Amino acid sequence: MRGFDYIASAASLLTPRTTSLLTAIHEEKGRRNTQSVRPDILATLTTVARVQSIDTSNRIEGISTSDRRLDAIVADKVTPRNRAEEEIAGYRDVLAVIHESHDYIPPTPNVILQFHRDLFRHTPLAFAGRFKDTDNIIVERDATGESRVRFAPLSALATPELVSRICDAYAEALRDAHTDSLLVTAMFTLDFTCIHPFNDGNGRMSRLLTLLLLYRNGYDVGKYISVEHLIEKSKDTYYEALAASTTGWNDGTNDYAPFANYLLGVILAAYKEFDTRISIASGPGHTSDGSRPTKAQRIARLIDNTLAPLSKADIIAKLPDISVTTVERTLKALQDDGVIMKIGSGRATRYARRR
Repeated sequence: MRGFDYIASAASLLTPRTTSLLTAIHEEKGRRNTQSVRPDILATLTTVARVQSIDTSNRIEGISTSDRRLDAIVADKVTPRNRAEEEIAGYRDVLAVIHESHDYIPPTPNVILQFHRDLFRHTPLAFAGRFKDTDNIIVERDATGESRVRFAPLSALATPELVSRICDAYAEALRDAHTDSLLVTAMFTLDFTCIHPFNDGNGRMSRLLTLLLLYRNGYDVGKYISVEHLIEKSKDTYYEALAASTTGWNDGTNDYAPFANYLLGVILAAYKEFDTRISIASGPGHTSDGSRPTKAQRIARLIDNTLAPLSKADIIAKLPDISVTTVERTLKALQDDGVIMKIGSGRATRYARRR
């Protein structure tokens, strides 16, 4: 059975590219001071990130519901009415525990099993909170819908011991003053994914555990910017990095670098997005006559200065101090005036400047 040495593996990852990513993240983290940000802006960012995390992490696995039902489930105002909504509610519950109590939740086999149990707590599934009892495979589908085996994890019998070993390797590496916790987080996440310890829910569990480890090491940007949403936006690259880093995993010859660099890039993007949103919300600038722009003018300016079409959720996320009602009213007024155009419908609705 393969072993795990995150201290030695982390040292081998310190190439110029990885080091530059780590340095940039450390600088962003050191510069950020949420105490100077208005509480209402942080509250809105937290709410938006929470909804996006629950929505996108499930949607990556093909689990979804309507926007209206999603909002109601996230707010715990309705009872799930089908399997998809039951699993969305479970993700909501585990994410809430991580947000509120991460300092008291070390990554251990028992904690991992409890997370999995709670992920499926609203379902009648018997495997919730238990490691897999049969061997499984990781399958991927291409653009044509064709599927192929991407990776065959080690046997189900080896799972409990493997999970215990990566938890021990993680704890040992964190005790080493020279090993960066971000690299340890990336390696742990990759190994957990390769072990594939459950009959179902492995992808969502890997993303929840990533957040837990980031928060426990002081990288809590995921509370305000959805890391899961950034992963979904770069889903193709995510799977490519996973595939590159799983080659040779069973015999311990895999290269952690592709996945580690991908995850570091996502974390850095989250910090930069946080800075952008705070800058837009806290320092909107002035109009040509020297006065501060109205909320409607700020919405119009955001759309005007963004090349890609924006959804209502995008606008709310980037302007967290502006209410949903104001955004909706402004979008309608801009459409009526012929300033912007509406693209698509339903969940796919976007708005763009008429150019």
